[in-house]
Parts: sequence; structure tokens; C-alpha cells
Amino acid sequence: MAHADLIIKKLKEEIAGFKDEQSSDKVGTVLEVGDGIATIAGLDDVQASEIVLFDTADGEEIVGLAMNLEEDQTGAVIFGDYKKIAEGDAARMTGKVLSVPVGDDFVGRVTNALLDPIDGKGDISSSETYPVERIAPGVMTREPVGVPMQTGIKSIDAMVPVGRGQRELIIGDRQTGKSAVAIDTILNQKGQDITCIYVAIGQRESKIRKIVQQLEERGAMDYTTVVLAGASDPAAMSFLAPYSATALAEFYMAQGRDVLVIYDDLSKHAMAYRQMALLLKRPPGREAYPGDVFYLHSRLLERSARLNEVNGGGSITALPIIETQAGDVSAYIPTNVISITDGQIYLESDLFNKGQRPAINAGLSVSRVGSAAQTKIIKKLSGTLRLDLAQYRELEAFAAFGSDVDEETKMRLERGKRTVEVLKQSQYAPLTTAQQGMIMYALTKGYVDDVAVEDVVSWEEGLHKFAAANHSDLIDQINATPELTEEIEGGIQKVIKEYKEMQS
Repeated sequence: MAHADLIIKKLKEEIAGFKDEQSSDKVGTVLEVGDGIATIAGLDDVQASEIVLFDTADGEEIVGLAMNLEEDQTGAVIFGDYKKIAEGDAARMTGKVLSVPVGDDFVGRVTNALLDPIDGKGDISSSETYPVERIAPGVMTREPVGVPMQTGIKSIDAMVPVGRGQRELIIGDRQTGKSAVAIDTILNQKGQDITCIYVAIGQRESKIRKIVQQLEERGAMDYTTVVLAGASDPAAMSFLAPYSATALAEFYMAQGRDVLVIYDDLSKHAMAYRQMALLLKRPPGREAYPGDVFYLHSRLLERSARLNEVNGGGSITALPIIETQAGDVSAYIPTNVISITDGQIYLESDLFNKGQRPAINAGLSVSRVGSAAQTKIIKKLSGTLRLDLAQYRELEAFAAFGSDVDEETKMRLERGKRTVEVLKQSQYAPLTTAQQGMIMYALTKGYVDDVAVEDVVSWEEGLHKFAAANHSDLIDQINATPELTEEIEGGIQKVIKEYKEMQS
């Protein structure tokens, strides 16, 4: 009897909680599926960039994105294993545009393009979502770029400085050290209160595993998130990854924080978009890219900005990477991205093969923000560096035709050789402002002129070790207030003279 009473009680509770409501799902049917693209009939009210859910035979839900809206059918890209979707499967509208979870817990993690964790460290808690596509901050909410974002690389900080909120392109052929420049920049943000996001688009998983390992070993994962769309992932994931990462960056920027985002690389991003567009039967244009490929990158990079104090004062600094073919910067995608960004760091194969690392071509590299993004000490000491280097390259070509050159030309050539050596830098060894200031001072004031060219690199390493061991208070002072005051100049002179005396 007790059992019957229990059943009656349960039924009464169910009746009491019954709500006479109707719900409906707008469902379409998959007509065709293949290569990460699905054609769906019956989704007449679907919006552009709306999430579409595919119900597979094994009960799994696969996420798609509506991209082609035609009169009698819808073209959608699939974020996941499209092979599990079959002709005749149901596709449901959600009424939501594509959004990703955001939050502080993403720092130190490796995620996929949908910001789901793939590092085996468990779920990432998130209380908020941000749309992957967002209108960029307007002109009135922005602040001019004027706060330095040191890369720790001498040739960049001295000649093509990057500021917080800037978009500086890293461009060059494959295997010229583009990713190395980006990784060193992340390493240099340790203790600078900058959150970093590294977006790997279409990269080999083994390469990214090594990069994550290097970041972990050097303590950089404490302030870095890696977003990976691997080479084996669908093209839709490569297309989505930079937008998802930028949504996460915007969450940090809204809190008034400074963010560095590296897009490695946008050439593969454009190729993934081209693949999707051709499969969606969109008309091809130049080099078979769709006509809106410029808009693809402009709407992404325009979201990088430095906001004014009224809007929180946060910033997103973007370092997009573009791969050129045989140094051709006039190709379609390179010229597009050059016109969107605030300057470019051009890495040259010939310089790389000559042993110049990083292989930065000072003539073709430019920062449209210029000295506004430089620390005062580096600005003062490296003012003529680009000109000196350009004159050296010209004189070097001239002197190759004959050995009979005057003393002044000979002196310039010798100084130029040492300048080239000073600008060499090992990977994973970014320098502080004080270290850069010290070697730039030694170079520009002639303290390196009597050092043999082949000994310049080791001489510089010795100077940094000597200064760290005997004058750490001066290094701390320069890093705290990077200005070339009389006191600091006197201190630098003293360190260099003591070091030279010790060596003699």
C-alpha cells in the first residue's frame, strides 16, 4: 500500500508542476554534405552567422555556421567531424550567433578554435560568452598609440618599435624566423602586466607542442593562452580561430588590461577561407580568393586598438604573420594585410642565410607609429641607427668594387660591420630595456670600435653578465625609469669602462 501511495504522490507532484506550453524547433534537412560543408533545405528563417546544430545518427550534436543564405537552401560550414553527418539528417536553427566562452581561467591553457580545452587539464570554467564577430571600437573611443610594448629584440625596439594597441605585421618567406620573433615577444612580456594570446592557424601540432613546451619552461604560460587550429582540423576551425581568440582578447581589454595577440599565420587563414568559399560555390576572384578576403582580415585586425580612459584604457596589440613566396610582398594577401596594419617587420631569406638572426631588413621594415612607441632611452640612443645601417649597406656594395677608400669611409664600414653584429640576437633571449640601452650606448659612442668584428657578440654577452653581477642597481634604475639622464649616462659609461679595463 505504501508503494501505491508513493506513486500517487509522485503523480500529483507531476500534475502540479505541469505547464501548458508549446515549444517548436525550426528544423531543416541535410541535402548534401562533404569537405566540411553542408547544404540544408527548410531553414527559411535562418540568419547569417547563426549557429546550426546537426543531429547525427549516434545522438551527437555537431555545430555548424550558416554562411550562404539562398532562396531554397542554406550553405553551412561544420566545426567538427563532418563525416558523422549524413544526407537526410536533421539540422536545427538556434537563433543565436556564434559565441565563445571567455574568462580569466583561459590563461595558461591550450584550446581549440571554439575555445574548448585540448590540453588534458580539465574543463575551463566560464560565466560569460562573447560573439566571435564584433564591430571594432570607434574612433572616439580610441587613444593614440604611445605606450611602448617592448619586444626584447634590439633591431625591432630600436628601428621598428611597437606600441600597445598597434598592429605590426611580421612578413617573410617560410623558415626565416617569423614565429621566433613572435615567441620572443611573448617571453619578453614577463612581469610587464600584458596578457598574451598565441593563435596557431593551420600549424602542425608537433610544432605547437614544442612552442608550448618552451613557453612553459620559461614561465610564459602563466600569462599566455594558446588557441590552436591544427593542420589536420577542418578549414572552418582555421577560419574561426583568430576571431575566437580576438573575442577572448576583447574580454580582457574590457577589464582595462593590455593584451598581445599573435596570429600565426594569416596566409593559412586566407587559404582556409578560400577553401570554404569555393566549396560553398561563391564566385572566385583574384588568385581564386573570394572578393571579400580583404574584409576577412580588416574586420579582424580593426578590433585591435588602445581604448581611452573613459572606456577602460585597455588595449589589444596585434602581431599578424604573413608568409610570402620568394620574397614577393606585392602578392594579393601580403599587400592586403600591409594596407590594413600600422607597419611591417620584413624578414629576408638572404639575410637569414648570411647568419643575420633575426633576419630583419631595416630598409623594408617600418613602423607607422614610430618613436611615439619607443622608450626614451632607446629613442635617444638609436635615432641614427637605421640611417647608419642603410649607409653601411650602400658603402659595402660600393667598396666591393675597389679597396681604395678614404679613412672616413673605412671608419663607417667598420662601424657598420659592428652594428650588424650588435643587432644579432639568439632565439629565446629577449633583452631588457637596460640591456638594450647599454649595448646601444656602447655602439653609438664608439666603445665597440676597437673590438674585433667576430668578437662583438661574445663581448656584448660579457658586458651584460658583468653589469648584472656588479651594477644590478643601475639596471633596475634604467628598467624602472628608462630615460637617459646625466646620472644614468654616467653610470652606463662607468660600467662600460670598468668592463673594458677588466678585459685589457
